[in-house]
Amino acid sequence: MKRIVSVLTVTALLFFNGCAKKTAPADLDTVGGMELKYAEQFAVDYCENGCSVVTIGEDKFLVVPEGTAVPDDTTGMTVIKQPVENIYVAASSAMDLFDGIDKLDEVKMTSTAESGWSLPDIHDAVKSGKIKYIGKYSSPDYESLVADKCGLAIESTMIYHTPEVKEQLESFDIPVLVERSSYETHPLGRMEWIKLYGLLTGDYLSAEQLFTEKTKAFEELSVSDIPEAERKTAAFFYITSSGYVSIRKPGDYVSKMIELAGGRYIFTADDLNIDDNALSTMNIQTETFYDIAHDADILIYNSTIDGELETADQLIEKSSILADFKAVRNGNVWCTGQNMFQQTTGAADMICDLNKVFTGTPTNTELTYLHRLE
Repeated sequence: MKRIVSVLTVTALLFFNGCAKKTAPADLDTVGGMELKYAEQFAVDYCENGCSVVTIGEDKFLVVPEGTAVPDDTTGMTVIKQPVENIYVAASSAMDLFDGIDKLDEVKMTSTAESGWSLPDIHDAVKSGKIKYIGKYSSPDYESLVADKCGLAIESTMIYHTPEVKEQLESFDIPVLVERSSYETHPLGRMEWIKLYGLLTGDYLSAEQLFTEKTKAFEELSVSDIPEAERKTAAFFYITSSGYVSIRKPGDYVSKMIELAGGRYIFTADDLNIDDNALSTMNIQTETFYDIAHDADILIYNSTIDGELETADQLIEKSSILADFKAVRNGNVWCTGQNMFQQTTGAADMICDLNKVFTGTPTNTELTYLHRLE
């Protein structure tokens, strides 16, 4: 009986494999793929006819170069024809990647208003109208998208909360790419999405070169030989308007940056009653924060919500209990720049900044994304 089942199974596999070979377009036979070092949330296969097949989760996209005929069979794929122009970027983390490869001119629309940008080039482009703010991602100005002949919409996974928006965009024949860089487990995986945007805009070599240059210093760090017990501990946080302490969850990419830089994130899964939602941050009581982080070697204040701090006194004004923290007493409190999260191309530089803080006593002029509170 087992042999009969086995024979039937093999026969079925041969049948389906044969069907697949018959239905797959010959000109989409792959001849290689994009080399990725850290990113795991997308893949690119190169085809014989010059097209590329991009896979993001369950979605597949066929990137067709200018002058190349679209294959007859594109079943299951969204076709993106090059040149890709008049791009609508609703995923704010992607904008800096376009700027990094000098392709900001290809972006014409955004769902983040002028006041929401801390990156100078992008802020100025939105302010001048060079990049048009067309409303929130959940309710964009469809007339502008159609009138400006949008060639590609890049959305974050937030679009899945309003699927009707994605459907409406697609009804106008606008390809919708939902990027998943926030799901990357390695911080540099987020930055490696620059290679995808380089491919889409026809300048993959510039993207690859920038990525290589940016990651060089990080890859030269020697932190793997630092024993866990000898690593300096760090807390990354900010005080909310309601008095809670917002921290990054253990395993989040910021805590991963701290580990890659040679430090040790002070919060562990055992310390916190963590739920299974996808949020990367959580709020805790100041008492809980005190109990866990009181003796942390380093405090890093996240300025992206309520502005940068310059002095330790400004920090203590937010919560008086911080005055008794070891890092405050030792003058080892640092603050991030407001562009830390929007500047996706800076992930490697941020890790290098953290490494300098963990392994030495850098001056503010030596750092890009951190400064010490006086």
